[in-house]
Amino acid sequence: MLWWIIVILLIIWLAGFLLDIAGGIIHILIVVAIVLVIFNLITGRKKM
Repeated sequence: MLWWIIVILLIIWLAGFLLDIAGGIIHILIVVAIVLVIFNLITGRKKM
């Protein structure tokens, strides 16, 4: 589920970056996506 959110954020960021939407604010999406990736890697499912 979290990976889908990350992918959606990256797609929206890429579209906003290429279409020059929202100026510099659009870069907040890439920061949020990176934070979610790090969070997911740290707290990932633990296998027993």
